[in-house]
Amino acid sequence: MKKLWNLYKKHREGIEYLFWGGIAFLLSMFLFWLFADKWGWPAVFANTINWIICVIFTFFTNKLFVFRSKTRSFSAFAKEFTSFVAARIFTLILEDIIIWIGCDVMGYDEGLGQMVVKLVGQFVVIVTNYILSKLWIFKKPKEKEDGKENTEG
Repeated sequence: MKKLWNLYKKHREGIEYLFWGGIAFLLSMFLFWLFADKWGWPAVFANTINWIICVIFTFFTNKLFVFRSKTRSFSAFAKEFTSFVAARIFTLILEDIIIWIGCDVMGYDEGLGQMVVKLVGQFVVIVTNYILSKLWIFKKPKEKEDGKENTEG
């Protein structure tokens, strides 16, 4: 059991990113299915509305549980949120382009075909979002010369 715990501690961030990302993935797929397939909304519109809901969910789970970001001021929080949303807008555009090509251009605009297109888009988004979150949004603060953490940003 101790080996398992040590393995978890060593890879905690990746494991928790996968867990919360899996929840967000399921939420996104469900909402897309609901909006596009059941309610008949156009695929790109359904994806964009679904994105708004999932970005709010994902920001807080990434901040609190995955990257354990501890901002100490409103301005630092606002900077994180703004960076997060900006990065996610980039991946929303990528996914909307994939969905537009798959659903509107190639004609996979119903049922299983539509969900496969969404799945391809989600794969691209998940990988890109992790990289952007790790390297840009929730990056660890640099240490000051005295060895203490810089918590201003």
